[in-house]
Amino acid sequence: MKGSKVLSALAGLAGLAASGAAHAIAWYFQSPGSQLARDIDHLHQYVMWLIIVIFVGVFGFMFYACYAHRKSKGHPAEQFHENTTVEILWTVIPAIILVIIAWPVTKVVIAQKDTSAPDLTIKVTGYQWKWGYDYIKGEGEGISFVSMLSTPREQIEGSAPKGENYLLEVDNEVVVPVGKKIRVITTAADVIHSWWVPAFGAKQDAIPGFLRDLWFRPEVTGVFRSQCVELCGKEHGFMPIVVRVVSQDDYAKWVGDFKKAAASAVDDPNKKWDAKELAARGEKVYGSICAACHAPQGQGTPAMKAPALAGDKFVVGAKNGPIDTVLNGRPNTAMQAFGKQLSDTEIAAVITYVRNAFGNKASEVQPAEVKARRK
Repeated sequence: MKGSKVLSALAGLAGLAASGAAHAIAWYFQSPGSQLARDIDHLHQYVMWLIIVIFVGVFGFMFYACYAHRKSKGHPAEQFHENTTVEILWTVIPAIILVIIAWPVTKVVIAQKDTSAPDLTIKVTGYQWKWGYDYIKGEGEGISFVSMLSTPREQIEGSAPKGENYLLEVDNEVVVPVGKKIRVITTAADVIHSWWVPAFGAKQDAIPGFLRDLWFRPEVTGVFRSQCVELCGKEHGFMPIVVRVVSQDDYAKWVGDFKKAAASAVDDPNKKWDAKELAARGEKVYGSICAACHAPQGQGTPAMKAPALAGDKFVVGAKNGPIDTVLNGRPNTAMQAFGKQLSDTEIAAVITYVRNAFGNKASEVQPAEVKARRK
């Protein structure tokens, strides 16, 4: 009975795979959103069925030999030292099988590496634990933003129900036009990350000090979600990737709207802020960026060697120390440089918040003071 159920399940899977409907199975590949992903899917099926045929053939012959030549039927054990024919066969046949596999694999790998003539180029920088995106070529050139997890902390801590896209939602999505060749250049600012969107067959490690690239051409509009797939530290599981594919007209509109919004949101670094306003803004920055290492209440994370900020003399001391640390980071520690990620106002705000939270009490930091310390 159990055997018939297994065979029935295998037959059903075979039918689904052959019809292209296997993507309805939760543990199968995501539905392909590009030709490259479709080629990878077909290659997977091709190799898997080839392996199944080999498995059935080899083990079927082995079990038949054991059964047909068992001792109970009076078959004496065969005594032989070597057989040239057998040795040639078990060398030549696997070599032929490898060639049969290597031919389509090589075609797909070469296609994956062909990043020439892109319509749009995006530089992706991995940070602990978020992604930085810079549109550096094509329509949208000049657009830059940081994309961070937007799942509420209450859901993560279990005090609120999990949302539909739990840990797979961000504040700023990558937006690309449908039907265009997108080149993605990856690098990292701290440790190795990996940018991966399985629906596009796109995956590349982001390595500090190296520039590596990949490409994809989305064929359908929609939202495609994934995550960093390189173990990159404490918040590795909170580093999602969201790509929104839109029509060319919608993409042009997004570019225009984004640039207008970015221009209007630019803060005047020479503006003198009220300390309470700075602290209120800094609390939001701290919650989205700093709390991952220094903890929500500033108690620090000893396992990461992230110091406590509550009652720290360095934090409430001379302003230049904290400003330089946030701007430039600290070598050989988890403290990264935020000079290119945050504006002068955001850095001033978060330092002001930390200097006046968790029981600390010190003067505010103005954006102009941060601007003066930039190298």
